[in-house]
Amino acid sequence: MITTAVQLKDNSTSVVNQPNAGIALALLRLTIGTMFVWVFFENLGKGLYTAAGYANLIHDYIENGSAPAAWKSVMASAAAHASLAAPLQAATEISLGVLLLVGLFTRPAAFVAFAYLTSLWISEWGAGWIWELLVPVMVSLALAVGAAGRTWGLDAFLFRKRPNSRWW
Repeated sequence: MITTAVQLKDNSTSVVNQPNAGIALALLRLTIGTMFVWVFFENLGKGLYTAAGYANLIHDYIENGSAPAAWKSVMASAAAHASLAAPLQAATEISLGVLLLVGLFTRPAAFVAFAYLTSLWISEWGAGWIWELLVPVMVSLALAVGAAGRTWGLDAFLFRKRPNSRWW
């Protein structure tokens, strides 16, 4: 459940429960979490977590995309170290998916998802539809800001023990 502090006319504050907002954020969290798990298994099946598969994909982004030159340099470095970058990407995708699905450490996981998806969005400039990743980028940011794990998530239990923590 989402709670919001509201300033009243007499300068006191009141806490207002907003269960519908919590449910909406939980549905978005489950959707983005499912997306990450789905993409993990899809990429695993395509061989994109192997050094060769990962390097080929990144080189395709570099050659066919419109990302800034500085970002293409970052991508080239990742492709050159594909034996490390590919399994790191696999671990990131499955970890974010599971954490978001179960609603554990949702705020940091959603913030990492926001940063990760932003990097993919920049990598795909000119190679993909601009809104394809921009919407999940912004949803991930909303999940980080909105404490989306407090509804239907394990963060609700952590919140009861330490309600002032910004982690959940």
